[in-house]
Amino acid sequence: MLINGSPYGVVTGSDGALWFTLVHQGRIGRVVPGEEPTIFQLDPADGQPTVITTGHDGALWYTEFAGGRIGRITLDGTVTAFDVQSPYGIAAGPDGAMWFTQLQGDRIGRITTSGDITLHRLPTEGAMPSAITAGPDGALWFTLNQGDAIGRVTVDGEVTRYALPTPGAAPVGICAGPDEALWFVEIGAGQVGRIDTSGAISEFPLPDRAARPHAIVTGQDGALWFTEWGAGKLGRVTTEGRIEEYPLEGAEPHGLTVGPDGAIWVAMESGALVQPSLTAS
Repeated sequence: MLINGSPYGVVTGSDGALWFTLVHQGRIGRVVPGEEPTIFQLDPADGQPTVITTGHDGALWYTEFAGGRIGRITLDGTVTAFDVQSPYGIAAGPDGAMWFTQLQGDRIGRITTSGDITLHRLPTEGAMPSAITAGPDGALWFTLNQGDAIGRVTVDGEVTRYALPTPGAAPVGICAGPDEALWFVEIGAGQVGRIDTSGAISEFPLPDRAARPHAIVTGQDGALWFTEWGAGKLGRVTTEGRIEEYPLEGAEPHGLTVGPDGAIWVAMESGALVQPSLTAS
C-alpha cells in the first residue's frame, strides 16, 4: 500500500484501521486496507512524529521527538498536544495512564488523558531510554539503547536495571511476548533478546548481525515478529529461538503491528505500508 510520505510507526486503532506516523511530513495517517488513506496535518508540522499506539481512551497517542510533544488524536482527527522533552516510546500502562520514555532526558514519564505528567529519573545518565511496553507483571519495561540494558519501572516509580550480556547491544524495540516474558531487539548487536520477569536474559543472534533490528511485536501465531532496518527484511522468531526472515518491498522498515486482518503490517520509511511475502529468504 503506497503512502505519500515516510511512515515510521504504525498501530491498529480501536476502530480497526491502521494508524501511522509520517515522520518527515509532520502528519498522522489512517487507512483501512484496500481503501484510500486519510491524512491529518499536525500544527506545527516540524515535530517528527515517530511512535504511535492505542490508548485506554480509544484515541491514538504518539510522540514527537524533535518537537518535544506527546500528541493525542481522536478517531475523528481532533489533536491535542502536550509539551514533553524528547519523547520517543509510548505505551498504555496498567494504571489507565500512558507511559513514555525521554530519549535525551534519562527519565520515564507518565501522562494522564488530561495531560498531567509525572517523571521518574533513571539511575544512569546518557542511557537513552527508547521503547516501552506494559509487562505481564503490572510494571512497565523499557530499553536503554546506550545503556545496553533493559529497565523495569513500577507504577509507583521504582526502577530496576538489567544489564545485557552483549556489549554494544543497543536495544530499541520491546514488547510483551506470548510466554510471560519480554522480547526485545538489539540494533547494535544484530540479536533478538528475551528477559523474564525475574531478569533472566537469553539472546538469539540473527543470520546477518548487521541487519539492524528495530521494532518487535507479538503475532497472532504465537511468534515474535521484528523489522530489520538495515537488511530491509521482516524477521520471525519462535519462543524457542528459531529465526526466519522474509523480504519486504521498499526500504527502511521501522514500526510494525498486527493489522485488523490478523496479518503483520510494516511501516516502510521509503513510502509504504506493506505485508511480507511469507516465503523465507
